[in-house]
Amino acid sequence: MLKSFIAAAALAVSAFIAAPVVQAQEVLKVGSECTYFPFNFRDVDGKLKGYDIDVADEVAKRLNAKTEYSCLKFDGLIPALLAGQFDLIAASLSITPQRKERMDFSVPYRLSIGQFVAPKAKKLQLFDASNNVLKQNFKGIRIGLQRGTTYDSWFQAIVPEAQVVRYETVEQMYLEIKSGRLDAIMTNPMKTYLEFLSKPDGAGFEVVGPQITDEKYFGTGAGIGIRKGNEALLKRIDTAILAMKADGTLDKFSKLYFPFAIYPIN
Repeated sequence: MLKSFIAAAALAVSAFIAAPVVQAQEVLKVGSECTYFPFNFRDVDGKLKGYDIDVADEVAKRLNAKTEYSCLKFDGLIPALLAGQFDLIAASLSITPQRKERMDFSVPYRLSIGQFVAPKAKKLQLFDASNNVLKQNFKGIRIGLQRGTTYDSWFQAIVPEAQVVRYETVEQMYLEIKSGRLDAIMTNPMKTYLEFLSKPDGAGFEVVGPQITDEKYFGTGAGIGIRKGNEALLKRIDTAILAMKADGTLDKFSKLYFPFAIYPIN
């Protein structure tokens, strides 16, 4: 009987050793703003949605990982990433030379541009026929922009004398310009078209001047941000995004929110 017990125990141990080890799924901690419709926002049920979220989730899926999100104000995202609070930023973060000094970026997954919006009745002329900035025409007008964005950097460099009012969210700017407390706003025209200009509230407003794409301030597009020193993870993310572009996934995500392409074509 003792021999039988020993034999059974040995069999159980060998079976345990031979059993395949199930590895835990990799978790990617992602920081986002979570209030920037239609790129990253919560729906009525509190679920995170948007183009940035779709891209980050699909990247994680292709890396056999899952995402866990942290929501912060936009100007707090980079400091939090550098402090190690999360692994990535997926928040329409433009790839600029200044930011690349502090962190690394994936290949871009959408375009990064800026444009002015103003009441039609004001007939603002902020650029000449060659799309050069008319600095003198910025005097005496109040312009709203979101704090800590590439638009803020552009103003500080190009029109530092302009009277700029900074807000935490774009939605606050819409309220201010509709109330007449702002003469113009500078923002992402893709976002503004969807949630303001195409709505009844936006009927009295128009875009002013060209789309501004200066790479020095607006970068080469928006990418996923990551701390320096994570080259292996960055390479995996780049491979996933390039595959998503090639197989039509970025196009599919874009069409969920926009009537036009928003990802880099070239």
